Amino acid sequence: MIYPTRRAVVAVAAGVPGALVVGVLAPAGWLAGPIWIGVMLLAMAADALSGGSRSRLTLDEPKRPFLSVARTAAIAFTTRFGKGPAPDRAEAALDADDRLGLQPRFVRAEVADRVAAFDFSLTPERRGEGRLHRLWVRWTGPLGLVWKQQTFTLELDAPTGTDLQGVREEAVKMLARDAAIGSKTQIERGEGSEFEALKEFQTGMDPRAIDWKQSARHQHLLAKEFRTERNHHIVLAIDGGRAMCEPVGGAPKVDRAINAGLLLAYACLRAGDRAGFYSFDSAPRLLTGVVSGLDAFRQLQHAAGRIDYSAEETNYTLALNTLAAKLRRRSLVVVFTDFTDPTAAQLMLEASAHLLRRHLVLFVVMQDEELEAMAAAEPFEPADISRAVVSASLLREREAVVARLRRMGAHIVEAPAARIGPALINAYVDLKRRDLL
Repeated sequence: MIYPTRRAVVAVAAGVPGALVVGVLAPAGWLAGPIWIGVMLLAMAADALSGGSRSRLTLDEPKRPFLSVARTAAIAFTTRFGKGPAPDRAEAALDADDRLGLQPRFVRAEVADRVAAFDFSLTPERRGEGRLHRLWVRWTGPLGLVWKQQTFTLELDAPTGTDLQGVREEAVKMLARDAAIGSKTQIERGEGSEFEALKEFQTGMDPRAIDWKQSARHQHLLAKEFRTERNHHIVLAIDGGRAMCEPVGGAPKVDRAINAGLLLAYACLRAGDRAGFYSFDSAPRLLTGVVSGLDAFRQLQHAAGRIDYSAEETNYTLALNTLAAKLRRRSLVVVFTDFTDPTAAQLMLEASAHLLRRHLVLFVVMQDEELEAMAAAEPFEPADISRAVVSASLLREREAVVARLRRMGAHIVEAPAARIGPALINAYVDLKRRDLL
């Protein structure tokens, strides 16, 4: 496609008043208008011929992008001008699905050695299959009077999955800690409850570990040596209902929960425990069963990728009672959920009571930073006061539900969405140290 630039349109329009003046002053002056238009058309034709050839513009095979939710990834397109004149710069526009979060859609690039590289950024908002449809490239001739445009049909798949890179980064930080979770025998009583052996007491050991009866029998101080218990069952129950599909910090809450769940699963497998996924909304959707060993982490990754978004309300009664019936052994059940409706919160409390009779339950709640900001914002208009009052009321209801869960015996992890993973790991480590699993 070849079409005039703004410069050409302005130039033609600027010549019209002068042609009218000449036509009024001289009888033959009416020819000035057509002559001016003809001159501009010839100049535009010459500009089009002297610019780069559309037919000789080629696009290198683009690489298939692998995207993660709420993580920005770059994708580059390289075009090459063939023989003949080449422009100094070119522009490109990309057509992609809205879910891929394309920014910007229009870029400029310099042409060096007949090559122009266009860089776009993709920040997906949801998991799923995305697609890159078309790429438009245009450039002007030396006079800047016409645009020459070439269209490339891409139809390139751009699948978006879980942010595993964020999980890896947090896992690296976790591995850098001095005390690895459950990777060696612990000699302090607070670190485990499984008796290992008797050992001669030495300076620096915990005096509470001294076995006074055995010390009296052998006539020198002996201390008990403990090791961390392994093979605990940890079930990661993720709510995929409507409330959890709302975005927070650029990603849906359910994706934040999946990332935190994968990080906890890695810690559990590395510590010798067993982990599994369970997802639900209006009905149970996925139950993997618990697996052990770091080699099973890939299996959990695939299972997490099957957790889908849902527009239905969460049925806590069916979901939690079904999970309680499936679990044959006392387990740590980590529930990722969000409660904004008082009625749904009441049903969740009733269903949790049945689960708490036998299992240790840890609720993971993401702080609603938007509500907190509206409640704390300084009011300037009456609408600001209304928003602050409603936000504060919702926050009080949320705190009341959390307080009731604590009184029922559940443990709570509440943190900003971006820090929910590390906060969950700290809670898991604390439960192991307190021998509550």
